[in-house]
Amino acid sequence: MKKDLVIIGGGPAGLAAAIAAKEAGVEDLIILERDSVLGGILNQCIHNGFGLHTFKEELTGPEYANRYIEKAKTLDIPYKLNTMVVDLTAENGFKKVTVMNRQEGLYEIEAKAVILAMGCRERPRGALNIPGYRPAGIYSAGTAQRYVNIDGRMPGKEVVILGSGDIGLIMARRMTLEGAKVKLVAELMPYSGGLKRNIVQCLDDFGIPLKLSHTVVDIKGKERVESVTIARVDENSKPIPGTEKEVACDTLLLSCGLIPENELSDSLGVNMNPVTGGPSVNESLETNIEGVFACGNVLHVHDLVDYVSNESEQAGKKAAAYLLGELVSTGKEIPLSAQKGVRYTVPASVNIDRMEDTQIVRFRVDNLYRDAVIEVSCNGSVLKSQKKRILAPGEMEQIVLNKSELEAIDNLEEINFNIKI
Repeated sequence: MKKDLVIIGGGPAGLAAAIAAKEAGVEDLIILERDSVLGGILNQCIHNGFGLHTFKEELTGPEYANRYIEKAKTLDIPYKLNTMVVDLTAENGFKKVTVMNRQEGLYEIEAKAVILAMGCRERPRGALNIPGYRPAGIYSAGTAQRYVNIDGRMPGKEVVILGSGDIGLIMARRMTLEGAKVKLVAELMPYSGGLKRNIVQCLDDFGIPLKLSHTVVDIKGKERVESVTIARVDENSKPIPGTEKEVACDTLLLSCGLIPENELSDSLGVNMNPVTGGPSVNESLETNIEGVFACGNVLHVHDLVDYVSNESEQAGKKAAAYLLGELVSTGKEIPLSAQKGVRYTVPASVNIDRMEDTQIVRFRVDNLYRDAVIEVSCNGSVLKSQKKRILAPGEMEQIVLNKSELEAIDNLEEINFNIKI
C-alpha cells in the first residue's frame, strides 16, 4: 500500500494534524490508531476545562475530541482502528510503516511523509524505586481514571496520591466525588507539577492536603495495600530520617510524570531531546529525518490540549507544504539555546527563510520563579523580554518570535532563552 501521508496516532494531535493536512491539499492520507476509537486519552477525561483557547468555550474531554472526530469524518479522512504500527524505517526517500491488525495481518505502507502523534504514557512504579511489597491497590493515575470514568469501577476507598501532576490532581477530586477519602497528595519537588487552577479546584476546594518535598518511602500490605509511609526529603530529594509518617490507605495512585511514546521514533533514527524525551524539531516541526514531523505529547508533554491542537495543526500544514514541494530547505538552521532557568525550547532551531511571519516558541522553566523576566537575546543584545509574576515548571510558557526582527540581525548564530530574576 502507498500513501502520501501517514499519521500515527488518532488522538487530539493526530486528528488536528490530519484535518490541517487535508485542508491544505493532501488527499492521499490515513490515520493509524491502535485503540478501538478515535480521540485518545480525551475519551476518559470527562471533566471540563478543555477548549477555552480553541473554541472559546468550556468542554469536557470527549466533547473536545468529538469536535475533531466529526470534522475528520466530514472531510472523509480515512482511518484504521485497532491498528498497531510496529516498525518505522526510512529508505530511498520513502518511509516504510509496518502495520498490524486482526483483519489484514502484518503489512507495509510506503509513505512520502509521516506525522508522529503517538502521545505519551505514565511513568510506572518500576521507575520510581519505591521499596516495599507489591500488593494490589497500586495504580497509575491514568489507569484509575479509566477504571472510574470508562469502566465504572472504583480502585479503592482510602487513597494516597504520589505526585502532583495534573492527572493526579484531577483524580484526587474525582475519587472524592465518587465517595473515596483522599488522605493526601505527596510531591517530591518543592513545587507542584500541575496547573495552579487544578491545585485550587481539585485539592483546596476539597480540603485535600498537598505535601511538598515529600515522597513515599515504604508500602505495607501483602495481598492489598494497607498503608504507606511518607517522609520529607532534603534538597537532594533524599528522605530525611525521623520525618516518616505512616498513612493508612488501601490505594496508592502514582502521578509521577509522563513519558513521550518514542520507540518508533528511535527505531527510525530521529534525533531526540534528552530533556523532553521527544524528537528535536525545527520551526516546521520536522525532525532530522526529512518528511517526518512530530507534534503533541510525543514531542513534549503539554499542559493544555488546546496547545496540542494548535501545534498539530502546524505540523499538518507543514507536512502538506513538504508534499507539495513548498517546504524548501534554504539558508541555515539557527539553534535556540535553553539557558539559565529554561529547560528546553520547541522548536530547537529555526530556519528563518522557512519561518512564517511569527513563530511560537514553547518551553518550561526548571524551578519556581517570582517576579521574573523571560529574556530572548541574540548576539549579546536583548531581542525580547516578558515580565511574569510567577513562573512554574508545571505551566508551559510561550513567546512569539517575529521573522522581520530576526532577518534584521546581522550574522545571527544563536537565539538564547533565559530567566532573569
